[in-house]
Amino acid sequence: MIKTVKADGKAEYEYFKKVRERSTETDRDVTAVVTDIIDNVRKNGDKAVREYTVKFDGKAPECFEVSREEIEKSVSGCDSEFIGVLERAAANIKDFHARQLQQSWLTTKDNGVIMGQRVRGLARVGLYVPGGTAAYPSSVLMNAIPAKIAGVGELIMVTPPMKDGRPNPNIMAAAYVAGVDRVFLMGGAQAVAALAYGTESVPKVDKIVGPGNIFVATAKKLVYGTVDIDMIAGPSEILVLADDSANPKFLAADLMSQAEHDRLASAILVTTSQRIAEETVGELERQIETLSRKDIIDESLTNYGAIIICDDMDKAVETANSLAPEHLEVCCENPMEYVGKLDNAGSVFLGNYSPEPLGDYFAGPNHVLPTSGTARFFSPLSVDSFIKKSSFIYYTESALRADKEDIERFAKTEGLTAHANSISVRF
Repeated sequence: MIKTVKADGKAEYEYFKKVRERSTETDRDVTAVVTDIIDNVRKNGDKAVREYTVKFDGKAPECFEVSREEIEKSVSGCDSEFIGVLERAAANIKDFHARQLQQSWLTTKDNGVIMGQRVRGLARVGLYVPGGTAAYPSSVLMNAIPAKIAGVGELIMVTPPMKDGRPNPNIMAAAYVAGVDRVFLMGGAQAVAALAYGTESVPKVDKIVGPGNIFVATAKKLVYGTVDIDMIAGPSEILVLADDSANPKFLAADLMSQAEHDRLASAILVTTSQRIAEETVGELERQIETLSRKDIIDESLTNYGAIIICDDMDKAVETANSLAPEHLEVCCENPMEYVGKLDNAGSVFLGNYSPEPLGDYFAGPNHVLPTSGTARFFSPLSVDSFIKKSSFIYYTESALRADKEDIERFAKTEGLTAHANSISVRF
């Protein structure tokens, strides 16, 4: 079960090192396999995708693309109450992300110069959605809705077929609610390659987003440059910051909510209270017995979980910022006072009644977040992830004449006389 660490400026950082190293390098064997898959799909298109689909998923559909009629049929077969949940979650996600939308702008100067920036959605984006035991309709909403708000021209979703070769109805329902344009039944590295290079049936995209296993993540990494990608996501992680006012029952439940994702997931409690630490351990031992993914949770907490006891909240905040967790809960008496102090986190959950699953499914902010300490410099998926910007400049002859000598001197200083000539030749 979970270990307890007394923060002394060394012990906690030794633990952090172990957490960071759990997913730092992709296995070379995986890279070799994925490289072969990408090369095969790039060369042989649908034929290669079909062979891999049969090999890895058991059965390939007669037609990769799911028709609009089949999508609607899948939706009609879903639980109507779940459809309602999807629609309410989608409304919250739309409301939050609509506020992120940027506008093109233009400015003029007295000398006749006009400059500005054009903002527009990408032409075509590919969304990877896992299947099998990791089929998460919430990921469809979180990826597709910001893309549609950004003005993406066409959103293409790929997802593995079930063992019978048919689509997962809950995934189809989420795609329908989120406004996905086209759906193809294929998964794994071969689906990423199909999106990146195009096949006879799958159009080439400009960017690929969405979660996946190590083969999918490796494929996205390898095709980056040919297309853009969202991020290379590591195992899930949560850090819970708690003072003596926190409820150990809540703390234990929230730690396990992330530990159940993956045996490599990391769940950490940082607290100033020895009592809270001890009672949380007791709650973990009690609550885990009732949970379906008990074995995964236990292994995750044993290998990568920790309760870190700090002398004061300043040290606790410093510890949280150092780890830069994907999810950061603040279970303290006055949680709002820490908002301006917590600089490194994918998403922050404030107070005892803002647990991490609230963000996973329903509140509105995106649940696609930077992991493995990358919250120091990466941001959550957003509308910005699906736009591109270009600037434009218009100078009059007199305006260019006024700046002529400065530009020429700059160019000549850099040894680029053709640049200088491009200016001087006009006068």
